[in-house]
Amino acid sequence: MKAPCCIRILIADDHPLIIEGLALSLHKRGIEVVGKAATTDEVAQQCRQCRPDVVVMDVGFGAGPTGLDAARQLIGADAEARIVFYTQYDQDEIVREAYRLGGRGFVPKVQPADVLAEVIAEVAQGKIHFLPDIAQRMALLGVRGDDSPRAKLDQRELDVFKRLAQGQTTEEIAGALNLSRKTISLVVQVVKDKLCVQRSAEITRLAIRHHLIET
Repeated sequence: MKAPCCIRILIADDHPLIIEGLALSLHKRGIEVVGKAATTDEVAQQCRQCRPDVVVMDVGFGAGPTGLDAARQLIGADAEARIVFYTQYDQDEIVREAYRLGGRGFVPKVQPADVLAEVIAEVAQGKIHFLPDIAQRMALLGVRGDDSPRAKLDQRELDVFKRLAQGQTTEEIAGALNLSRKTISLVVQVVKDKLCVQRSAEITRLAIRHHLIET
C-alpha cells in the first residue's frame, strides 16, 4: 500500500539498522522520515525540531525510560501528538498502557512494512488504528481487568518498584529520588501490599515477567 504523499514521521528506536530499514521501506510507500531518535531523551527534542505528523515509537530502549515514558511526556506536552507504537513487546499490559496514555496505533514488529504504513496513514488522518487481534485483546482486558504493576501502581510507586527489582536498597532509592528513607520505606510497603509480594526475588521476577526491567 502506498500512503498518501507525503506523511512526515519521526522514528524512535535504539537499533540504527531498524531505523534505516524502516526509512527505506516507508519512503517507497510515500512516507518521509524527517527525524530519528535513538534514545528516549532525543524524542522530544527531535519532535520540536522536525514537527512530524506521526511518531513511530519502540517500547524497549534498554535500561532507563521506555518508549511508553517518552510517549507520555510527548502527549503531556501536546494532547494532539500522534504516536504509533512499533515494537517486539506486545504483552497485554504494554498494549493496554499504550492505549491508555493516548497512543493512536500499535503494530508488532513481526508485521510487514505495508501494515505499518497503513496504520501510519490512518493515524496521520487523525484516526486510531489498532490491528484487529490487538483490539480484541484490549476488549478482553477491559472485561477481566489488568493486574500488572503498571495498572496497579502510580508513577512514583512504579519507579520505586523498578528500582527494587534492579536490586537497589531503600537508601539508594531515597538518594536517587531525593526523598527521605522514611518516605521510600512507606512507598515500598505500599508497593508490596498492592502487588501481594514481599521478597526481593518475587519483585524481580514480577518486573521481568512484565518487561519492566532488562534481564
